[in-house]
Amino acid sequence: MADHTDPHGEEMPELSDGDDDDVDDDEEQWRWMEEEESQTVTCLFCDKVLGSVSATLQHCSAEHQLNLVNIIRKHSLDDYGYIKMINFIRSTKCGPSCLMEPSDGPLPWDSEDFLRPVLRDDPLLQTDPEELCGREETCSSSRAEPCDELLRRAQAAEERAQRSEEALARAMEDLHKLKLLAQGLVLNAETSKSSNLGAVAELREDEDEAYFSSYGHYGIHEEMLKDKVRTESYRDFIYSNPEVFRDKVVLDVGCGTGILSMFAARAGAKKVIAVDQSEIIYQAMDIVRSNQLENIITLIKGRIEDIKLPVEKVDIIISEWMGYFLLFESMLDSVLYARDLYLADGGSVYPDLCNISLAAVEDAQKHRDRIAFWDDVYGFNMACMKKAVVPEAAVEVMNAETLISEPTVIQTLDCNTVCLSELEFTTDFFLKITKTTDCTAIVGYFDIFFDKGCSNKVMFSTGPQVTKTHWKQTVFLLEKPMPVKAGEELRGKISVRKNKKDPRSLLVTFDLPDRKQTYSLQ
Repeated sequence: MADHTDPHGEEMPELSDGDDDDVDDDEEQWRWMEEEESQTVTCLFCDKVLGSVSATLQHCSAEHQLNLVNIIRKHSLDDYGYIKMINFIRSTKCGPSCLMEPSDGPLPWDSEDFLRPVLRDDPLLQTDPEELCGREETCSSSRAEPCDELLRRAQAAEERAQRSEEALARAMEDLHKLKLLAQGLVLNAETSKSSNLGAVAELREDEDEAYFSSYGHYGIHEEMLKDKVRTESYRDFIYSNPEVFRDKVVLDVGCGTGILSMFAARAGAKKVIAVDQSEIIYQAMDIVRSNQLENIITLIKGRIEDIKLPVEKVDIIISEWMGYFLLFESMLDSVLYARDLYLADGGSVYPDLCNISLAAVEDAQKHRDRIAFWDDVYGFNMACMKKAVVPEAAVEVMNAETLISEPTVIQTLDCNTVCLSELEFTTDFFLKITKTTDCTAIVGYFDIFFDKGCSNKVMFSTGPQVTKTHWKQTVFLLEKPMPVKAGEELRGKISVRKNKKDPRSLLVTFDLPDRKQTYSLQ
């Protein structure tokens, strides 16, 4: 958004539609003075009627030896205290001496009953006590100085307006907090009423269309198939553990081109049911027929949450569900849905174990390119862009030489036992620093294990220390580099949760010393 300035570079006042505001303010001030001069005010202690509040104050001081301003100051009266005092005097008809007597206890006009006006449209009740105190000071100088009086009144009005604006800002902030609280209560209420399917399972098909459409293009499947770390790890697990698959019923959730289903069929599975909602399943049908596996593999188009399998139970569920930072895209939700509904007793989900790890990074060049870049863009300060750039987690391959800490595992998931609620978590972490330098980012990655019941265990990692995969690593850049020392521990807290607006995306919050930042993966 552009900045609105006048030719001299001064910021234009907000909500100003023209140049008449100052004239209107001046006219208002003059009307204010004229109205006061035309007022009729009854004295507090006698029946005399005077022409203004100022004249009434002078009369009380001269005739009744009572300086009302001194009483206000003596008791530090606010607006309500002042109003109650005026109504107390008029209703009880007390004399000036009553007000001047010392009082150790409550003031005689403390009762809320004295908020009720005694005289209708009493000008004294319409006067600001702060203004009265200020007015006495200026009145003693001269009434022949209307410009000074006008200036003083304008300043007083400006101060009151500023206080009102501050109060309004606080009220708006409170209103915003209440709105968030109400939204939370509504969301929680809806969650408690709904089934235990989870946010992804409850998405309508049209709401989830973009996700599945992205997997309808052959390019993404070519990239995944060419990822040798990924594909060969699944192949090696299945082919080197034929006893796990022999004569078993296998469910492949999110089968894509059907590569895992065909591995399972070749390993001796009795029946394989392959499910996918994206259009790629039509190519998978042709691929299965081309390899004469149609008698073993049954392909079904649809979301696992929406379809009914042709069998009651399966022995094994295989799936390549992992997203960036492991949990992006929330496809594990669908695997757990299938597990709870279809997996037979004694069956297993593969892969069965997963770790998420973090490490500290020092990459000054990347930080300059991505973050410091905005400080000077062709001679212009665009530093405000950092507030939009920093929260976007980057997915890229990190150079292992930029790691400045030992990695630490922050979460381990057992796909045979984990619950949906455990896919959102908050945990403390400690990174043991190996180099004295500036930490510019935190990197996250995951490790996958095929372990349960396997005579030949297989695992692979997506970390920066090993062969790269199509998952790369997830980089959380810090807005400002953080000095660290070798041998020390960088302590922090990480929170991972689904984005309520889009449960397939992730919000990751890091709480580090002297800073806190939420990143999005979407």
